[in-house]
Amino acid sequence: MSAPETINLLIKARWIVPVIPENKIFEDCALAIDKGVILALLPQEEAEKRYAPAQTLNLGNHVLIPGLVNAHGHAGMSLLRGYADDIPLMQWLNDHIWPAEGQWVSDQMVRDGTELAMAEMIRSGTTCFSDMYFFPEQAAQAAQQAHMRAQINFPILDFPTAWGSGPEDYLHKGLALHDDFRASPLVRIGFGPHAPYTVSDEPLEKIAVLSQELDAPVHIHLHETAQEIADSEQQYGKRPSVRLLELGLMSPLTQCVHMTQVNDTDLALLEQTGAHVIHCPQSNLKLASGFCPVQKLIDAGINVALGTDGAASNNDLDMFSEMQSAALLAKAVSGQADALNAHRALRMATLDGAKALGLEETTGSLEVGKAADITAVDLSALDMQPLYNPVSQLVYTNCGHRISHVWVGGKALMLSRQLQTLNERELIGKARWWRKQIGR
Repeated sequence: MSAPETINLLIKARWIVPVIPENKIFEDCALAIDKGVILALLPQEEAEKRYAPAQTLNLGNHVLIPGLVNAHGHAGMSLLRGYADDIPLMQWLNDHIWPAEGQWVSDQMVRDGTELAMAEMIRSGTTCFSDMYFFPEQAAQAAQQAHMRAQINFPILDFPTAWGSGPEDYLHKGLALHDDFRASPLVRIGFGPHAPYTVSDEPLEKIAVLSQELDAPVHIHLHETAQEIADSEQQYGKRPSVRLLELGLMSPLTQCVHMTQVNDTDLALLEQTGAHVIHCPQSNLKLASGFCPVQKLIDAGINVALGTDGAASNNDLDMFSEMQSAALLAKAVSGQADALNAHRALRMATLDGAKALGLEETTGSLEVGKAADITAVDLSALDMQPLYNPVSQLVYTNCGHRISHVWVGGKALMLSRQLQTLNERELIGKARWWRKQIGR
């Protein structure tokens, strides 16, 4: 009999939900991990015979799932959490958020806000996030330092902001950032045109060409409200999705955020181009933006991922809470109690998110050869009992606060609720300092 294979880490758990194969729950199994990669998912007894791990972790009452993918947010805005609540979207933007950003956004604010957001995301099981905000170099550096997987989308707008003077300046700075992180195993840089109503045709056409040349994603708010559609039809004589298609901006690299207004033309366009939809249910509900027809999109074969949006319009970055809202909303909107079942909701928050970000070969499921991006959830508490189906428990009991351990590429980001790459006390102190400044 051959000697056991030496590996870095063996994690044993009561349940493992790998997402692929679909609808499968493994009991009393283990994940073997070496050099940041998943080597095997196998029964615990077999794992003990086959491997000689440097470290073994026994998580007897836990379920292991792929690390969650938060496919849309504005991490720096976590410092505006609760700043302007219960206000319609355009009033919220024009009268509160944009003025506050004009006064306070800086490289330091974005760095501190991004670190606060990442800590919150890690503590609720997220291992990968997509971000769109000013000073994206700060977000990219913060993600790399905290060892989080991230897609950082640099903002592009027609008007000047604290980060740049206009479209040419944004593109120049963003392309330099893309070059800086070209070799990063964790951080990918994408284009972030804010929305069709804030970016004119010429910059959008440039983004379409550059995106294809660089094989870089395009992340854009699209069809967020009915008013957006009406304004576009009045100004351009067409829906925003059709305008983007004609400008060459709809492709498998395109990530359409929100999509609460979807008609048959939009559905066919999404199906034809392979563009992805990022659903942000809680933010859409809070801003009364509308309802994304998730089940209808899924039935048409369109990839739908899940995002929290920023903490200024949510007000948390908990993807478990988002999964619950998405599953419940899908049932209400479609009138079908079996719409977006628990397994599919979990897939939306993991593999479908990874697919939207072009990372499905790396993360999103607990498959052999993929990065060991793993979240462990403790299901032993009173509010988790009795437990008939761990996946239903994950989706419907809002258990983001039950996350105990998180790894990215086999590196621990949280162990027994203790952050490993970020300083919780320091982040709380910085957040309180910013509240005093901004709240004056």
